[in-house]
Amino acid sequence: GAAQGVGRGRQVVSTARTADLILMMLDATKSHMQRPLLEKELEAVGIRLNKKKPNIYFKVKTGGGISYNATCKQSQLTEKFVYTLLHQYRIFNAEVLVREDVGLEDFIDVVVGNRIYIPCLYAYNKIDAITIEEVDRIAREDHTIVVSIEKDMNMDAFKESIWRSLDLLQVYTKRHSEYPDFSDGLILRTGATVEEACRAVHKSLLDTFKYALVWGKSAKHNPQRVGLSHPLCNEDVIEIVRK
Repeated sequence: GAAQGVGRGRQVVSTARTADLILMMLDATKSHMQRPLLEKELEAVGIRLNKKKPNIYFKVKTGGGISYNATCKQSQLTEKFVYTLLHQYRIFNAEVLVREDVGLEDFIDVVVGNRIYIPCLYAYNKIDAITIEEVDRIAREDHTIVVSIEKDMNMDAFKESIWRSLDLLQVYTKRHSEYPDFSDGLILRTGATVEEACRAVHKSLLDTFKYALVWGKSAKHNPQRVGLSHPLCNEDVIEIVRK
């Protein structure tokens, strides 16, 4: 009943909508229905777990009627459904361009417009209290990790799963003529550039930035002299040279 506000449920759900990752802790000794029940609560408030936003261009216009086009064959979505749904929402002028095969629910989500797409990791605790066969069955499910917090079982894999699900990278910094500081790196989102690394250190670095030296996977040679737009990879080392 969280979606209806039971037990301060709305406050919990509002926090979930702003999260980078939802970690769903489940009891391996209890019914498997606990997972779909929690998923249903989140679905009810517009949170879509482990789904990508549908590749649909949708824009309401002031005139010209409804324009519908699809760049690929649709297995479920039809032009009639698009027109009917938009009319139900009292939208009579809009442009719709579907770039992938989508379901009816996907199109509804795009029209409603307040859906949030968040990765979710399902962690089943108390695996020490069930059979090996049951542990194996649960562990094979998508986006799932099995652990025993009390027995400290599989905790390293648990931390690694959280890191991968967050889609982050770690970058280390170094001063000129010194070794890199591998004890405390910068945590950035995957695809981050040198500019974002500078901001993470201090935004004033951008005012005096000259170039950066990068060692690691993103460098063509070590070190490589790069600018602010250079994309970084996990465990790169960066030295910022100022004017």
